[in-house]
Amino acid sequence: MSRIVKHPVIALLDSGTPFKEVRQIHAKLVVDGTLNDDHLVGQFVKAVALSDQKHLDYANQILDRSDKPTLFALNSMIRAHCKSPVPEKSFDFYRKILHSDLKPDNYTVNFLVQACTGMGMRETGLQVHAMVTACARCGDVGFARKLFEEMPEKDPIAWNAMISGYAQVGESREALDLFHLMQLEGVKVNAVSMISVMSACTQLGALDQGRWGHSYIERNKIKITVRLGTTLVDLYAKCGDMNRAMEVFWGLEEKNVYTWSSALNGFAMNGFGEKCLELFSLMKRDGVTPNAVTFVSVLRGCSVVGLVDEGQRHFDSMRDEFGIEPQLDHYGCLVDLYARAGHLEEAVGIIQRMPMKPHAAVWSSVLHASRMYKNLELGVLASKKMLELETTNHGAYVMLSNIYAESDNWENVSHVRQSMKSRGVRKEPGCSVMEVNGEVHEFFVGDKSHPRYTEIESFWKEISRRLRLAGYKADTSPVMFDIDEEEKEDALCLHSEKAAIAFGIMSLKEDVPIRIVKNLRVCGDCHQVSMMISKIFDREIIVRDRNRFHHFKDGRCSCNGFW
Repeated sequence: MSRIVKHPVIALLDSGTPFKEVRQIHAKLVVDGTLNDDHLVGQFVKAVALSDQKHLDYANQILDRSDKPTLFALNSMIRAHCKSPVPEKSFDFYRKILHSDLKPDNYTVNFLVQACTGMGMRETGLQVHAMVTACARCGDVGFARKLFEEMPEKDPIAWNAMISGYAQVGESREALDLFHLMQLEGVKVNAVSMISVMSACTQLGALDQGRWGHSYIERNKIKITVRLGTTLVDLYAKCGDMNRAMEVFWGLEEKNVYTWSSALNGFAMNGFGEKCLELFSLMKRDGVTPNAVTFVSVLRGCSVVGLVDEGQRHFDSMRDEFGIEPQLDHYGCLVDLYARAGHLEEAVGIIQRMPMKPHAAVWSSVLHASRMYKNLELGVLASKKMLELETTNHGAYVMLSNIYAESDNWENVSHVRQSMKSRGVRKEPGCSVMEVNGEVHEFFVGDKSHPRYTEIESFWKEISRRLRLAGYKADTSPVMFDIDEEEKEDALCLHSEKAAIAFGIMSLKEDVPIRIVKNLRVCGDCHQVSMMISKIFDREIIVRDRNRFHHFKDGRCSCNGFW
């Protein structure tokens, strides 16, 4: 808010200007075209808003007529409201800033801090929560943290809001770091805190830290509410430990439909489709009415074990038996069910008959199945449909390129690469995260920054030697280049999952499963390597990729060959 020379008519407004004169000035500015200038609109909004609190609504009406409000105008409204009887309305204008091309500045921060002070005078706990939570929910945790740090006193509600904000936007490490700081500060931890902490552990796949958190809950006798219990079930399920997830599930005094649905989803994600359906039957016998979320898990359970007819029956029962109208996610699961089972034409037929427009994930199921079942024509169609919906979806380009590469159509591979380049699309770098002794380690494709990289690289050479002795031949289809096989194998050696597996074997006891969370789908070569390593080194490897779990043990995988 640098110093601005006021328009002479706008300068007539002051704290004593009656509303009638405000309207007259407004009319004059409209007639002479002054308010065609967004910057002058900002000046006028500020003058009206600050002249009298009774004029705030009118100032807002003026602002609403501006096609492109300036930061100056929005900051002025935040400033005016922070001193009003309703300081919480300052956040309405802050949200407008976040949802525009504008960026908050120091004035924005200072005025919002004043608004928080005004709110805190009346309802400290709830309003401080709204100080921080509103910012976090808008996705601006950096700004929320700045507000949080400027608070003279931070009560448990403020700490919980900040930790929750980090967890909600996926900044899990920051959530856990803040939780540890909360403990050092001696702030009382409650069930709300632990829900956010457990959610952060779930996102990272940090099972050891999750176990520690669960023990902390028990040691400190924190009441396990239905929501906290459901979060614990979700933690263990999404870290691949379904035995522990179900121990928690059966031990809960109270369960709701979301608790049951979390357990069902855990079985489905981990490839235990039959157990998912058994639990669903038990849920209905127990008198718990399934909801839309439940049926997503049930349909996924049918899909992972190829129970097409049963899946179709459950889909039909949503509307016929429970009065639930299937939504896009349910149709997506149905398409995946048919596609995985090789019924590709039926899967496409479902998409064509859907009562809503499909999203890219629906066509992605067809694309992956087309590659699995060597249907080039349908694979090309599916990838093109995906790119119509998401022009920068790197996965569709990569999969289409792989389909062409597998048929040795290098001309079309080149076309795909050129298309990616011209549209500015880059392949998302692979990242694998794993936890060793409570510490989270990240591995990126081609990255050498890990402190033990030299040891990992050396050990991977030994793993590669033993793989070749066991008959390993690299699946080079994921490599998008027309280069010789040796070069392709070198490119595959850089995949993040392989570095994580090598580090896991080096660092974990033989009876401890190697748990990895990956941001991309497992490629064919990494899938083959993981199966072979599980047998050669007698290690259990559990990988959670962006779609599902893969449990590798004794040379086999829970995905039954479809990943």
